[in-house]
Formats: sequence, structure tokens, C-alpha cells
Amino acid sequence: MIPTPFRSIARAARASVALARAARASAPVLCAAAASFAAPDMARAQAPGQPEAASGYTARAAASATREMVATANPHATRAGLAMLAQGGNALDAAVAAQMVLTLVEPQSSGIGGGAFLLHRDGRSNAIVAWDGRETAPAAADERLFLGTDGKPVQFFDAVVGGRSVGTPGALRMLEAAHARHGRLPWATLFEPAIRLATDGFDVSPRLNTLLGSERHLKRDPTAARYFYAPDGTPWPVGHRLRNPELADTLAQIAARGSLALHAGPIARDIVDAVQRHPTNPGRLGERDLAFYAPIAREALCTPYRRWVVCGMPPPSSGGIAVAQILGIVEAARAPALAGPDGMPRADGVHVFAEAASLAFADRNRYVADPAFVAPPAGLLDARYLARRAALIGERAMGRAAPGTPDGQPRAAVEEATLEQPATSHLSIVDAAGNAVSMTTTIEDQFGSRTMVRGFLLNNQLTDFSFAATENGAPVANRVEAGKRPRSSMAPTLVFERAGGSETAPGRGPLVMAVGSPGGSQIIGYVARTLLLTLRDGHDVQSAISMPNLGSRNGPLELEAGRAPAGLADALRARGHEVREIPMTSGLQGIVRRCAPGGRCTLVGGADPRREGLVLGR
Repeated sequence: MIPTPFRSIARAARASVALARAARASAPVLCAAAASFAAPDMARAQAPGQPEAASGYTARAAASATREMVATANPHATRAGLAMLAQGGNALDAAVAAQMVLTLVEPQSSGIGGGAFLLHRDGRSNAIVAWDGRETAPAAADERLFLGTDGKPVQFFDAVVGGRSVGTPGALRMLEAAHARHGRLPWATLFEPAIRLATDGFDVSPRLNTLLGSERHLKRDPTAARYFYAPDGTPWPVGHRLRNPELADTLAQIAARGSLALHAGPIARDIVDAVQRHPTNPGRLGERDLAFYAPIAREALCTPYRRWVVCGMPPPSSGGIAVAQILGIVEAARAPALAGPDGMPRADGVHVFAEAASLAFADRNRYVADPAFVAPPAGLLDARYLARRAALIGERAMGRAAPGTPDGQPRAAVEEATLEQPATSHLSIVDAAGNAVSMTTTIEDQFGSRTMVRGFLLNNQLTDFSFAATENGAPVANRVEAGKRPRSSMAPTLVFERAGGSETAPGRGPLVMAVGSPGGSQIIGYVARTLLLTLRDGHDVQSAISMPNLGSRNGPLELEAGRAPAGLADALRARGHEVREIPMTSGLQGIVRRCAPGGRCTLVGGADPRREGLVLGR
């Protein structure tokens, strides 16, 4: 029997395949197949380990509220979202307002020049929609986009910086479509906080100052250099009042005309001009790509876990599948707790968690891509398959995990390990009517393509594709193709009490949790371990978020540098793991709904101490 989540993926694939075929039909015809490449060449395309640099750690306490709550990565965005709720808006209204403010105050991470995935839960009907606002490859793109003159993948930043990496932005048009279905306040009202803040200015935060100081490429764009840096080339200091009248004007036009203001007309022409006429690295985005971009309302990927139902994003995000696989494998392996009562990770639990993550990443790398181009196998979340995968976990590390064959059928697509580097943000919102939003939003690498237009930065999302189309003559699932959405690891998640239904298609009861994180391909591990800590191990959401980060992406076992407890790395090495202690800059934002036996419920929120997030409620 095909699990319900994958029947929905198949339907979504059929629904969008016509659009994909149309995009391919309008693309240039390839004269020859892309060259295959040997393993050493793959390294040329790999991005650095962290999408955004670390900027410190500030301990945080959990927040609580009785009616509604907003958790975002920046205090200005959180306050904007809560202001919409106070004006009678709902969770979707608050999310739109918060995203517009994040475009201004957290420009390194997300904005209207990028894309997003959003899960929305309707408090009355309990219906869930997975909104796909992922960027798409231009119609003129082909699988040679990131190959050099020698036919081999170019270096990561040679691809990123400039117009070549820019995909068709999708966040704004997706939010507009979601607002039309779910929103309550007038569209223009949602832009007022961001327009006011862009006009009056905001104080440069410690994190923005730190990232500008470590950034090597942003000054190559004259517009960005004038905005972010002082005349002597130093980043504006902490507390400097930064005003962005160009963005205020852009947002005012969008407030008045909707997404059409960005996707057609003068702003669209300026975007295309910046991409196609970039002085060193021109790209292929055209005005038709912007004009005809369409978000997709997909069916959420909901899977049972103990007494809960965990809902995430389906492909083209690998996040929902991989998180669900990790939970299922850990459960089948009967793994011990990931952390003790003190919130510190324990070697036995970390060992099993890392092995489960390696197995999930092996499947992710082989099978997951835009479902309009590559449909994933039907059995990836089948309980029997996950039990077989769990049986591979022993007392010692398995080394590099191989992908499984969940449906017993060999696949033409081959494994590749493109690890996207989303400079990303996450927000979680629950309103008084029970509506909930979990949205992860991105421009890809830190400061995106380093190309600034009309007050905002353009994404470099096309570098989330595999730089090469084939390996040893076999096609790579996540290769560049016209109209295609690059694979993502973003994992916005909503959790519900389990209520009736079958084993494979359980019913959803009351909302339990909204959570997600930035962090590139490490997002999967960040979200999965937070779910395990809160749902299974009983930690409160702030403690779970604050716990040292750890995981594996089917390579070395990674521990958060400077925060892992003494002896943990040695204990894991004794089990055969290659251990690397590295910065792991998550940005988890989570809200948990706790209900007492008498029926009184409280919202408890947590913000990641590694960034500047704030949780507010009432």
C-alpha cells in the first residue's frame, strides 16, 4: 500500500508537470549532453560549511502566553507580526508583515528577492496547506549553467556572486496567494510596519554588523556597498540608524498593486537588467520568468509518530521526508534519549540519531528533487522500510550510508551531495483562533547573489541545484533544468495530536507545535532533534532549542563547537565516528501548545540563542 503522503506527492507532480514541460519547451535546445565528472570535481561545486557566520550566543528563557504568539528571528519582525494580531489579523497576516520587515532588518537571510515554504493550518477546519514559493530556474537555463569552459563544475562563489545564480523569486507571490485564501486584514495594511521602519530607519544590530564584517563579496555591488558600508569601507557600526527609502518605495508599490508590482513593470525590468547585465557574471533570468511565476498549494506531508502526527513540506523540499525518516528510524531502533535531564547530549542517543540522519541523507541525495521532474519512490516513509534501515544501525558507526531501495526498483538518478547553503530565516505563529503558520524563508547564501535592486537583495537559489547533470553517464536528480525548482532542506513543521484514522493515514487532532529553522542542509538535523527532545524526551521547547547542535549529513558526525559536553566527542570516536566540532548556527523558532488536564491551554515559545530571535505573545 502506498502511504497517503506519497500519493499526494504524485498528484502534485502530475498537476505541475505541464508547467514544467512548457518551461522546458521554451528553453534553448541542448546540443550535447553535459559532461560527466569524477568525484574530485564534485568538491569544486561544494559550498562552505555554514550559510551564515556565528555571531555569539545569548541564553534565553521560554516565553508563555494564553491566546496567541509570534516567534521570529528579529525583534522588529516579531513586533510587526504581533501588531497585526492586535489589529484583528490572523497568523497568515502576521507572517506577511513579519516577512516584509525581515526583508529590511535581516537582509542577509531572506526577503522579497527570494523564496519560501509555508505550512498553514486553519483553526476552524483543521485543514493544512503546504505553500510552495520556491524559486524556479529561468526558461533559458540548462544543465550547463554552472559548468566552466572545461566542462567541469565551477567554484561555488564563482557561481554565486552575480546574476548567474539568480532564480525567479517566489516568496512574495506565494504570500499573496496564501493571503487571498487565508488572510483577514487588507493586504496594504500588512506592509505598514515595514514601510514605516524602512523610512524612519532601524539600528544596525550586532549580528548584522558581525556578518557585514566577515562578508567578502558584498562590496562588489556598488549599490550594496553604499548601503551597508561607510565611505571608508567599514560596516556601519552597531546602533547606526540605517534607512532604506528605496525599499520603502518598493513595498509601497507592492502594497498598492500586489505582487504584480514586483513581477512586471519597472521593478521587474530593473531586476532583469541587474541579472543579465551583471559586469562579471551575467545570468539568464528574464521578464517572462518573473511575469509567469506561479506558487503551488501542495498537500502537506503528514506522517504518524507515536501519539502525534508530524506535518512537513513535500518535495521539492527534502526536509519533510528526511525529518520523518529520522523520526521513524530512531523509533524503530528503540534509541535511548538524545539528551539527559540537564539538556546535554548523551553518546548513546547521539550515536543512533547520527546514524539515522546518515541513512536519511543517503536517500535524500539519491531520490529527492522537484516532483514535476523526478518523482520520489513511494515507500520512503513505509514503516517496514524504515525498520529495515534501522536494522543497519549497530554499536559502531557504519561509515558512509548507502541509499536504500524502498520500492525494490533500481533508479536511474544517482546520488549527489549538493548541500545548499540557505541564508535563511524561520518564523512560527499561532493566533487566538487556532490558525498556525510555520514558514521558512530564504535567499540562499549569506546576502544571496550580492546583487541589490530597489532596496533588496536578489537570491542565489540556483546554486541549490547540482552543478553537474550527470555522474559517470547517469543523470543526477537535482540537475539544472528550465522551470525546475531546486531541491531544498527547509523543514517548516506543524505537529498535531493523533486522532483516529488508519495507521498510515491518521487523523489530526489539536495543534501541538510549530517549529522550523534556517541552516542549510543542517536544517534537517536541527528540526529532527528538536522534535525528539520535545515530543519524546519531554524537554520544554526553549531547552530543546538551546541544546548543543549535532548531527550527520552522511559524512562526519558534527558537533557544535564550544558547546558539546566534555567527553562526548571521545565517546563517539570510540564508536567509530569521525567527529568534527564546527560552528552550527541554527535559528530555531518554536511554539508548543500545552494543555492541562482541566482543558486550560498555554502557548510556550522558544527562540534560538544563536541569533537575534524574539518570542512575544499575549
